[in-house]
Amino acid sequence: MIKKSLTAVLVLFLSVSASPVLAQQEIIEKIVKEAENNSQLEILAHELLDVVGPRLVGTPQMANAHNWAIQKYEGWGIPARKEEWGKWKGWKRGITHVDLISPRIQSLEARQLAWSPSTGKKGVTAEVIILPEAEDSIGFANKIKSVKGKFVMISMPQPTGRPDDNWEEWATPESFEKMKRERDSLDKLWDARLERTGYGRRELPKALEEAGAEGIITSYWSRGFGVNKVFSAYTEEIPTIDISLEDYGLLYRLAKYGNKPEIKVVSESTEGGEVPTFNTIAEIKGTEKPDEYVILSAHFDSWDGATGATDNGTGTLVMMEAMRILKKIYPNPKRTILVGHWGSEEQGLNGSRAFVKDHPEIVENVQALFNQDNGTGRVVNISGNGFLHAYDYLGRWLYEVPEKVTSHIETNFPGTPGRGGSDYASFVAAGAPAFNLSSLSWDYWNYTWHTNRDTYDKIVFDDVRNNVILTAVLAYMASEDPERTSREKINLPVSRRTGEQMTWPEPRDAERRGMLEEK
Repeated sequence: MIKKSLTAVLVLFLSVSASPVLAQQEIIEKIVKEAENNSQLEILAHELLDVVGPRLVGTPQMANAHNWAIQKYEGWGIPARKEEWGKWKGWKRGITHVDLISPRIQSLEARQLAWSPSTGKKGVTAEVIILPEAEDSIGFANKIKSVKGKFVMISMPQPTGRPDDNWEEWATPESFEKMKRERDSLDKLWDARLERTGYGRRELPKALEEAGAEGIITSYWSRGFGVNKVFSAYTEEIPTIDISLEDYGLLYRLAKYGNKPEIKVVSESTEGGEVPTFNTIAEIKGTEKPDEYVILSAHFDSWDGATGATDNGTGTLVMMEAMRILKKIYPNPKRTILVGHWGSEEQGLNGSRAFVKDHPEIVENVQALFNQDNGTGRVVNISGNGFLHAYDYLGRWLYEVPEKVTSHIETNFPGTPGRGGSDYASFVAAGAPAFNLSSLSWDYWNYTWHTNRDTYDKIVFDDVRNNVILTAVLAYMASEDPERTSREKINLPVSRRTGEQMTWPEPRDAERRGMLEEK
């Protein structure tokens, strides 16, 4: 009787002690199955990128994106809200159409830069000239008069539109090296030309505007076939147009050889005055520790040269899909799982910095934050960001992620604190354990980061699904962990660059009135 009783007790003990492990494995298996067999990524991507489109801060499309996200979350039974954190200069992109009309007819690949003033529906027709060359700023002050009534080209003409890997594959070594020397020489000569104007890169367009130029023409090549970086204008009354390398080179050669090219520019846009800026926040409330937080993080805004598919559409999709799956599979988390879709990351992490400043009670109780921002690739690197004991908890959580996901990942513990680059840095600066899920390149920096080619077709959905599984399982494990994560920081080393002791980054507030006059 005694032996039977002891055996029964032992069996009961083993079954009870094993049950949490089995339950955990079951939840993870369900997360993986939902991500792989019932993925909503493609439809979410279509709705966000094809229908809503680019999400430049201060535009109607950014407002549409916030409303769309809230509707999606509420449809999944997840409470969501917009949180206003500042104001921004409102602007709405219209039609851009640029035609070469002399010495021949050709439509050019071009777009107005963000916040560029409008030409109106009738457009502007004028000759194109190259930025006047002078010996010094005094000479330029005299020559700048020649820009009146002209479109002025202010970017260096690239000697080749072929990326370096194309040259490396096909050119002779001697030819490849010659091209690079010539390009480097042109870079130095153009930089010297700009320096002799006496103006910085932001001030020069304004000076040309004041001198009576009809418009500014730029071309910011991204070192890939047909790809340009597309940012913002610095003019207040005249349009600023970015033209593809190929067509910019055409205009430059025509101007250089005295063919006096003329273009017609129709560049419509509308200024919207002062508009509110938001973060979109959604959360699944914790049942046992509702005032402790696991945060999923991705910036919602983009530049608008394209649709922001990989910067940061893919990060946004990962966090939304992870939240959908968690709500379905794990609807009653131990800790609150909160997702932040931050506004105006592209102008300086503004949305996340504002959230950190405005919600110290949440930041103080962050269990962990997971951020994804650098493209469509599967996650391949995670750093401990300088938190001394990050390995202890991140290692536990990562161990439970399926090996087919983690086999790609290298970790760096304890690492050093991230100081910028994406929104996790806003939380790291405040001492919260925040981690960036860093992705495989897929030529992100050349082809999609802030370019005119950052579009739906560049998404690699298999890799994005991989990241959804990683994020959802990490969030689940962080929520369930019986221990609170440590915030103890490493003693930072001496900087090799400065020779001085490194210090932990300091929190910074957001730019609360973007491109607006201070009140």
